[in-house]
Amino acid sequence: MLNRKMLFLLLIPAFSFLSCNSTAQQQTDLSAKEFENGIKSPNIQVLDVRTDKEFKSGHLKDALLADWTNQQQFVERVQSLDKSKPVYTYCLSGGRSGAAANYLRDKGYTVYNMQGGISAWKKADLPLEEPAAVEQMTLAQYQAAIPADKTVLVDFGAEWCPPCKKMNPVIDSLSKASSLSFALVKIDGGDQIELTKQLNVEALPTFIIYKNNKEVWRKTGIVAAAELQQQLQ
Repeated sequence: MLNRKMLFLLLIPAFSFLSCNSTAQQQTDLSAKEFENGIKSPNIQVLDVRTDKEFKSGHLKDALLADWTNQQQFVERVQSLDKSKPVYTYCLSGGRSGAAANYLRDKGYTVYNMQGGISAWKKADLPLEEPAAVEQMTLAQYQAAIPADKTVLVDFGAEWCPPCKKMNPVIDSLSKASSLSFALVKIDGGDQIELTKQLNVEALPTFIIYKNNKEVWRKTGIVAAAELQQQLQ
């Protein structure tokens, strides 16, 4: 009788452990409807880990993009995510985003993954954002947008680009600085594909500074405000 009682007491922590793991699994792997409800909350981040081509075929509103199959790009982009805000990941069917979610959790992020991905989202008749056709800017049009008599900062970015989003407040602050005088030209590098090719813009964000209508400085990725300010003076 005593042995049975001791065995029962020993098994309680094991059952509790399994129960906790099961609950955690239910909390982090969400159905399409649960995912939809989750991303309605304020201060969250939605991360699409599919390819650029898949993203352009239809994506969730306000989604950021970091292609899991391109590990260098993925790692560079997710470094700009905010660890204080939950990340909601998705892909086509849930496999890639599940792996990406595990990677992000190991890095200290709180992550929720959509089971079944976009396929499940569509089956639930939930809305997708589909990009409209965008007229491509020619190189001549771009050059005409660069004032010859001013210092010009060109910002090649995109709404779905995590480091671009992180840089937006920096650029806004510099634009309002009374100590600086420059023109800001913002180009959607996600839409203006042909222009980025012609200008050898290989990643987003890319910042280019022109003085006297000549390119004098260029840098890709996160740039400190002090460095940008120094180059704009």
